[in-house]
Amino acid sequence: MVEITIRKRPRTDAVVTQRKFFKKTARGKVIKVIRERYLRNDVSCGIEHCGLCESGSEATLPASGAFDHELYPNGHLIVPDTNVFLSQMDLMESNSFNPHIVLLQTVMEEVRHRSLPLFNRLKGLVKAEDKNIWVFYNEYRSETAVIREEEETPNDRNDRGIRKATAWYNEHLSLARPPIRGKLQPPLPTAILLTDDVANRQKAEKDRIPCISIRRYVEGMKKSGLLLDLLSTAGEEIEPTKAVAARQVLYPAYLPMSTLLAGVKAGQLHQGHFNANQYNYLEGNVPAPAFSKPVLLVGREHMNRAVQGDIVAVEIFPESEWKAPADEVVDQEATLRNDDASDSEEEREDDEALAEQKLLAVEAAKRRAAERQPTGRVVGIIKRNWRSYVHSEARYLNLQYVFTPHRRYVCHIDSTSLTSSNTTSLSQQTVFATPVSRLLPRIRLRTRQAPTLVGQKILVTIDRWLATSRYPEGHFVRALGKVETKEAEQESLLLEFDVPYRPFGKAILDCLPQQGDSWIVPPKSTTSPEWRDREDLRELLICSIDPPGCQDIDDALHARLLPNGNIEAGVHIADVSHFVLPDNPMDHEAAARGTTVYLVDKRIDMLPALLGTNLCSLRPHVERLAFSVIWELTPDAEIVNVRFTKSVIASKEAFTYEAAQLRKDDPNLNDDLTKGIRLLNSLAIKIKAARMAAGALNLASPEVKIQMDSPESSDPIDVEQKELLETNSLVEEFMLLANISVAKKIQETFPQTAVLRRHLPPPKTNFEKLQDILMKRKGMVLDVSSSGALAASLDKCLDPSEPAFNTLVRIMATRCMLSAEYFCSGSVSRDTFGHYGLASPIYTHFTSPIRRYADVLVHRQLSAAISYTTLHPSLHSKSHVERTLDVVNKRHRMAQMAGRASVEFFVGLALKARGEKQTVTEDAFVIRTFRNGLGVFVSKLGIEGLVMFKREIQFDADKYTITVPSDNGDTTISVFDKVTVRIEVEKDANTQRGKVKMTLVNPINSSAL
Repeated sequence: MVEITIRKRPRTDAVVTQRKFFKKTARGKVIKVIRERYLRNDVSCGIEHCGLCESGSEATLPASGAFDHELYPNGHLIVPDTNVFLSQMDLMESNSFNPHIVLLQTVMEEVRHRSLPLFNRLKGLVKAEDKNIWVFYNEYRSETAVIREEEETPNDRNDRGIRKATAWYNEHLSLARPPIRGKLQPPLPTAILLTDDVANRQKAEKDRIPCISIRRYVEGMKKSGLLLDLLSTAGEEIEPTKAVAARQVLYPAYLPMSTLLAGVKAGQLHQGHFNANQYNYLEGNVPAPAFSKPVLLVGREHMNRAVQGDIVAVEIFPESEWKAPADEVVDQEATLRNDDASDSEEEREDDEALAEQKLLAVEAAKRRAAERQPTGRVVGIIKRNWRSYVHSEARYLNLQYVFTPHRRYVCHIDSTSLTSSNTTSLSQQTVFATPVSRLLPRIRLRTRQAPTLVGQKILVTIDRWLATSRYPEGHFVRALGKVETKEAEQESLLLEFDVPYRPFGKAILDCLPQQGDSWIVPPKSTTSPEWRDREDLRELLICSIDPPGCQDIDDALHARLLPNGNIEAGVHIADVSHFVLPDNPMDHEAAARGTTVYLVDKRIDMLPALLGTNLCSLRPHVERLAFSVIWELTPDAEIVNVRFTKSVIASKEAFTYEAAQLRKDDPNLNDDLTKGIRLLNSLAIKIKAARMAAGALNLASPEVKIQMDSPESSDPIDVEQKELLETNSLVEEFMLLANISVAKKIQETFPQTAVLRRHLPPPKTNFEKLQDILMKRKGMVLDVSSSGALAASLDKCLDPSEPAFNTLVRIMATRCMLSAEYFCSGSVSRDTFGHYGLASPIYTHFTSPIRRYADVLVHRQLSAAISYTTLHPSLHSKSHVERTLDVVNKRHRMAQMAGRASVEFFVGLALKARGEKQTVTEDAFVIRTFRNGLGVFVSKLGIEGLVMFKREIQFDADKYTITVPSDNGDTTISVFDKVTVRIEVEKDANTQRGKVKMTLVNPINSSAL
């Protein structure tokens, strides 16, 4: 018998090879986790031709190091610590920054723990072909592994591990190249610890480990002028100096995070998203669940460095100090025109600060007591909108709040803030970068490229906002191009709204069918996987109806009479889930993109074009895989039954809305396809009538069509209102019916994880202003007790003399609504599933999987519900579905805003082109009155604008009127009045795009006012 000897490992070895930490479970229980690590001596250093390591062909670092730095003429490698990647990723990604880098395992793990977005960027950096980075697994090499000591923080342990690895590299380099007797030894390269942590540098210097700060290192590089602009100020250590200490504190210090969270939990503080006021930069608000109206923040001191989208904690003032929102347009650009960007060393009570105080005092005297709402101040930031991670240590300092650069903002340099316009000068200047969004403050940045960047769109990241500085500080990332050029403006829009537009990578494209665009549905057979359990619907007279030029055809329809007198109607949707399989690179990319983004002259696809515009697109006369919903309906459009099936179809025609309308209306056409369209239309009319009778809302939004110079050109020449036809409604009704039917099916089958969409009833307070305006100006009552009551009220809002009045009221009512959102069925109570606007108790999105990722998930769930496939484990996980839908909801909102901004840009170009030929005047409706102007809506163009008055005018806030004095007598203008405006296009101070400027022509000419 073989003897087996079991030897117990010494305790000293166990201490080194075991890693232990504490973890909190989902139920709040704290458990101790012990992980074994196996230390070894053959972990490669990555240096070429190293005699001590078996690096082989994988080694990437030259043995002599890099010689392009003035401080290290004998060659060097750099070993960055974690904070370099957390704070200076823009620099590390620059094509001009190419030192030889040793990336430690400790650093990678800490970056992953602190920020997943930055970790993904770091992984991309490692794979980049133009970078020279070696990942060294120091935690598994016996000479570089460290264990956490008693009373040592995790951060200190990691810093010590980084120092030890740097020291080991220097020792390793000397051992790998020992002196040879009789020969002159070449100089040895040095491994340099790169860190902005002063304490870490001091400890390294004490141990004689070479180290340097990131700024000092960049200053010694050849292209230092350009690279210094990329440095984030967040990474620089703030050391108290007399100058800093002497600066006046302009903003109150934030409360510690523990105090904020405890205050919110106790109800003493209130948490919510900060919303800036687009009309008045001195006001903002924070919606809080405890109040029916948002908490008003008046003045920059009370907004306390909050930026649009931040999650903040607010303290509520006593009710005696509550105020009403101001009713005056206050433009930051005009008020702070003469502010000095370079005045960063000594902020003081200057003219601009006094001007703001004067404005606030004037506004306070004019605010209406009747409309007071909860008022307060920001006492802390719970989560910054652009921060990619939360500091593990306390970073809420008395004088500053440190940002971690992540989100980038599209800006332009304010030319008036330059101290020198000499384009050849490389001296550093402190200038203002003005974001394109009016909701963001100006950003102070230091750059050596200021004169050359004037007139360009640029990307800027915010680094920090000191309590002693009136503005946040940031750094330049890159230039996008000249303002008002289509290429720069298009990229600017995508970046502004955080739209992913990178090309699809190789791993994603590898998921596509190998046959490429030659892929076809194989011949029908029992052995073909494509035909498994699919219905053959190729003989049905199916057609698609879409906007002109549509290439990604998601849906097609059919209808036919049944022998029993009922009607069979079907909606056939592209079977995208057949090609996009769960948990592969293409699926991950589609989930990250969330939706296809439609700009006026470009489409940013969610899926590669081979799928979106070819293999999945339900083109005519081509066999395609589909997912079909087929109903049997009575002639009165009542559902007898519904079934769901995977299918193969062959669309007989691809109509535009206009072509389908002409075909339906042509009395000379009586072929079966035309009869099918007429059947669909008659059913759609009855389905819509039933929906409206149930309380569905018929809302409106301004939609326009941009006319291009030619199909090949993207030069707009005019703009007109979109005309909605009967066939638009036909398609809409059947898509709604399919979505409702599918929602019921997947919720029955997967009650905890069904992907659904809801539209919550808006708070009644949202309608108070509109109700008051309608009553005072038109004597009309708007009943908002239910969606049905609101629908009935809107139908009665008619002005016989002005047919467009009803549409205007519907547009204004739409703006009082909450946004619809995707949700996981198990995450909310059943009574909140409903869709308010559609008056449907349950709803989802199933009909557009080519362009919406939520629909792909619904397809997978429906496929499992009919037992065609099994459901992927991720869709059994409520937490996974919630996380995915959070991303999809955000992407959906951003895509909508990007689309609107694109329309606005092209409308500006079209009006500019029209204005070069003739004066553009249009009828408009007054939709808002201010103390110093009017808000008007031009329905024909679908645009809003401000008419501003420089002279003093009489403003009656209660009656929503202004009275303009003139030589011919006073002229009173009210909300809902029809006016005529002259439209010009001028360069917007924020966006630097063409901005519509409006002046009154009738009933009074405001050009002189």
